[in-house]
Amino acid sequence: MKAVMYGAGNIGRGFIAQLFNLSGYETVFVDVNKDVIRMLNREGKYPLFITDKGDYIKTEVDNVRCADGSDITAVANEIASADIMATAVGVNVLKFIAKPIAEGVKARMKTGKGPLDIIICENKIDANIYLHDLIAENLNDEEKEYFDRNFGFVEASIGRMVPKTPENISEKYPLAVCVEKFCTLPVDRDAFKGEIPEIKNMLPYAPFELFIQRKLYMHNMSHALCAYLGNLKGCEFIWEAASDIKIRFIALGALCQSAQALASEHNASVSDLNEHSFDLLSRYDNKLLGDTVARVGNDTKRKLSPVDRLPGAIKLAMKHSLPYDYMVMGLAAGLLFDLDDSSAEVAAFASQNGVKAALEKYSEISDPFVISLCESYYNALKESPEKAMDMLIHRY
Repeated sequence: MKAVMYGAGNIGRGFIAQLFNLSGYETVFVDVNKDVIRMLNREGKYPLFITDKGDYIKTEVDNVRCADGSDITAVANEIASADIMATAVGVNVLKFIAKPIAEGVKARMKTGKGPLDIIICENKIDANIYLHDLIAENLNDEEKEYFDRNFGFVEASIGRMVPKTPENISEKYPLAVCVEKFCTLPVDRDAFKGEIPEIKNMLPYAPFELFIQRKLYMHNMSHALCAYLGNLKGCEFIWEAASDIKIRFIALGALCQSAQALASEHNASVSDLNEHSFDLLSRYDNKLLGDTVARVGNDTKRKLSPVDRLPGAIKLAMKHSLPYDYMVMGLAAGLLFDLDDSSAEVAAFASQNGVKAALEKYSEISDPFVISLCESYYNALKESPEKAMDMLIHRY
């Protein structure tokens, strides 16, 4: 059995390829990094370091090789004979891989081979539809008919955190990836066109929208909130922010509010979602992840956009007439985050034009109460993060 893994980065090597390997697949990566291509083809394996209780546990992913993503014919031939496929290239790169995949569709069509499902591991709502449409633009009518009949676009919820590999490990093992112990891959059961393959730790689930929103409105939302409040308190790492008792209290409050909204939206178990909240916070405590406030919080122009993280979760709570004040404090802190160019733009706009204008421009939030609440938290956080957090905590 052969799996094509488009993208040999952190998620590709550190998560999906490991599951393919554990399930008995040969994994063929597709990447454009010449050094990675050369090393994967030379070694045929790479080490994976799993962080667990303060230690790194070394394991190995073998039976791998790598195709050069710039060689469209080679990529097409790998896709033509694949049994399963996945992408983990980053949303902004999807447009560049659409044509090679389209050539793979054509090559597979010529061989008469049946369905191929693509597990989409990208951090974007409706990434499956987005990639499908990009590929379809490169096909004629006959090819599109085959494509739509045989290619499944399966959304996945990527919950595993993959930190930067420490220098002492990367110097010795250039292909090494460090990951957290969590290793479950929920996927959209209804999206498969072929028979659902048996892949270790893959959890096919329907309807899948709950998992997509849980990842975005609980994991990503609380992660960002910790980063934004942590930044205001001078934290460098997420574990520092998550260990701060006030930030942790507010993060848990935001998670519980989001859990209530998700439970109402999907008729799901609020107790299961609250249990997920505690699990997330315990995972943020992992010092070996080394995740920084700067990385987790960066690009607020995207992360504070209308249906992303905090704004999306707040709007979902509003839809069901549920509380959202903890999440609004995270949003206010996000407007003060300025550690990268995108975020500096948002922070400068909010400072110069006001919170109301910033929320309307970047988050498409116009509700007067949300704006007023965010303004009060924003001004309080600017004056004193400690007092601002106390102001929210002591409300309860």
